[in-house]
Amino acid sequence: MKLFFGVLTFLLIFFLTSCQPATGIKGTFSQRVDSLLHEMTLEEKVGQMAQITLDVITKGPDEFTSDEPLELDLSLVRKAIVDYKVGSILNTANNRARTLEKWNRVIHQLQQMAIDETRLGIPVIYGIDAIHGATYTASATFFPQQIGLAATWNRELVKRAAEITAYEVRASGIPWNFSPVLDLGRDPRFPRMWETFGEDVHLASELGRQMVKGYQGDSNDVANHQRVAACLKHFLGYSVPRTGKDRTPAYIPGIELRERHLPPFQAAIEQGVRSVMINSGLINGIPVHANRQIVTGLLKEELGFTGVVVTDWKDIYNLHDRDRVAASEKEAVKLAINAGIDMAMIPYDFNFCEYLVELVQEGEISMERIDDAVSRILTLKYELGLFEKPVTEAADYPGFGSRDFEKVALDAAVESITLLKNEEVLPLEKGVKVLVTGPNAHSMRSLNGGWSYSWQGEKVHEFAEGYHTLLEAVQKVNGEANVIYEPGVLYKEDGKYWEEKVINIEKVADAARSVDYVILCLGENTYTEKPGDLHDLELSENQLKLAKAVAASGTPIVLVLNEGRPRLIRTIEQDMDGILQMYLPGNFGGDALAQILFGEANPSGKLPYTYPMYSNSLATYDHKPSEEQNKMAGMYDYASDFAIQYPFGFGLSYTRFEYTDLQLSKSRISAGDSLKVSVIVKNTGSRAGKEVIQLFTSDRYASVTPDVKRLRAFEKITLPPGESREVSFDLHTSQLAFVGEDLQWRVESGDYEILLGGLTVSFQVKESN
Repeated sequence: MKLFFGVLTFLLIFFLTSCQPATGIKGTFSQRVDSLLHEMTLEEKVGQMAQITLDVITKGPDEFTSDEPLELDLSLVRKAIVDYKVGSILNTANNRARTLEKWNRVIHQLQQMAIDETRLGIPVIYGIDAIHGATYTASATFFPQQIGLAATWNRELVKRAAEITAYEVRASGIPWNFSPVLDLGRDPRFPRMWETFGEDVHLASELGRQMVKGYQGDSNDVANHQRVAACLKHFLGYSVPRTGKDRTPAYIPGIELRERHLPPFQAAIEQGVRSVMINSGLINGIPVHANRQIVTGLLKEELGFTGVVVTDWKDIYNLHDRDRVAASEKEAVKLAINAGIDMAMIPYDFNFCEYLVELVQEGEISMERIDDAVSRILTLKYELGLFEKPVTEAADYPGFGSRDFEKVALDAAVESITLLKNEEVLPLEKGVKVLVTGPNAHSMRSLNGGWSYSWQGEKVHEFAEGYHTLLEAVQKVNGEANVIYEPGVLYKEDGKYWEEKVINIEKVADAARSVDYVILCLGENTYTEKPGDLHDLELSENQLKLAKAVAASGTPIVLVLNEGRPRLIRTIEQDMDGILQMYLPGNFGGDALAQILFGEANPSGKLPYTYPMYSNSLATYDHKPSEEQNKMAGMYDYASDFAIQYPFGFGLSYTRFEYTDLQLSKSRISAGDSLKVSVIVKNTGSRAGKEVIQLFTSDRYASVTPDVKRLRAFEKITLPPGESREVSFDLHTSQLAFVGEDLQWRVESGDYEILLGGLTVSFQVKESN
């Protein structure tokens, strides 16, 4: 039986070091904010809490549609900013990327009216979803989506990608980015899994912190015009609905909520993130936008978050329209604002403003709550330097879309690609005869995924002609004369993401018999959010049929997976000689893949999730022991089969790495102590390679059933052939903490194991004196 020890001492240490409120966010501008707040009328305050989408104020037939070429309707802008005192605008118009010049002109006009024609001259704050680059700006640099960045396991690359994104978003005149997503990708059915950093708490926490640093700077100097204010999405538990479908109910026990879903957000808040977006769904039957316990109690009070809390799209009205916890839109506004919402992404009308004014006048919402919300919004505007310089100029950003930036995007794509299988087929020699086939072979759209030039990514082809599809990149590296292209199956580009058309599979099978190798490019077309829901995790019937037809040729096959979530491949996996997972690598994904296929680059990606084998066996690596049991003796001799395709953290290389001499600085430690873990890693192959050293721990026995193992630390290194390096980590007892039945963090005395590179060593945590 384990002994609890030092719970109060541990909690004090843990929360002093790990849960400090983000200080200084309001303090620097407190006097100016208070002074301005004192001058504002109720209507002016409420307007600051309102956010509308750009289509509402453009020339066009209605609030959902804009004319092209895009122009603001100044009478509608005046209605929004002058009459309703709206403080924030978001999104693009007509669901389409815009040029730098157009963005600059639009933002200039908005700020000019806000400053010159309103009584107090408060600038608006413009927000955008720039989740893998400045994705609504034409010619911007596009990086792998977050799941691909997670597969790099490279903190520096993630931070640099965010820095470049911030630079190019600011070049567009926009200071606020709705990124990163810190929901965990623990359910492969979820249509936004690819927007996450994967299934693990530590990996998401570490990379989320790096992304915030990249967006906001190490010291959170967001007034620097090469930085933006980041916005965490979607607090909290959004990515694990019971059905796997977007914006459907989640049922999350308190232990699970706090131990898994909270830490990535907590880490980013400690880093000083400036804003948080709320979960669109329900947790345990309560819409999060109406849940004061989560929005105010947990986020603002317990975590000490002092920045802006913003809704997701239309989610206040959804309390009435969809979730039925409010009998009217006005009651929905009351519930959300009293829960702790600071800004409403309305996004199409001004009724919110009228409702909120009435609710304050009727005493249903306090002026104290309004002042708290508005002070947070004004503080963010001051922090961003919008009062001094409301618009940034494109001419001041000569690095926009530069070769240097593109090189970082290419490097990130290369490091993300994960080699899952290699039966001595890769790398290919240049000059061999290859067939390139499959629906993802000749599509820039599928390389980028959703949130790419448009919400669902369907307009990528209009903006990405200057980049290389997988086919074009292979032709460039291997010689066009050595490449045959027969698609076999294509996506219906004007249909739903899952809709396909069969071209001629027999023709592909015939072509396969005439080449040395087949490069089979399968996966998904683009989607995000609700349109990306699915009913079956298997690859499509058409794609599986294509794979079987190619396999029947007997020609060696390299399967290339270009997908946002891991679609099941168990029925064809055994027929593949090599398998590469490239996720959604962005505009340079084709070039990155060709480099890896033909040996110009060595794959180093590692899976940021567990790749499932069956749709009824969706497991994560950090499961409980009962999910993986050996057969028992006796009458009830059941077992629990743990069937997965590939484990979390897995990825092969063209070289080999050997781990030896796993050492601990001590074998027993007390609460508050650390121990040093060291290991020797050697590149025993014939070429240079990058390796991710992953340190896991296993708690042998605990008062709450422990996970079989948990990732506690990682580092990515580069080793030339034949060279060795000692890699060391400092492991603190706080990293062994778990959430107990009382929902408090604790470390318990007892036996633990460290698992690293196939090696295992034990140590003990003893009761503190």
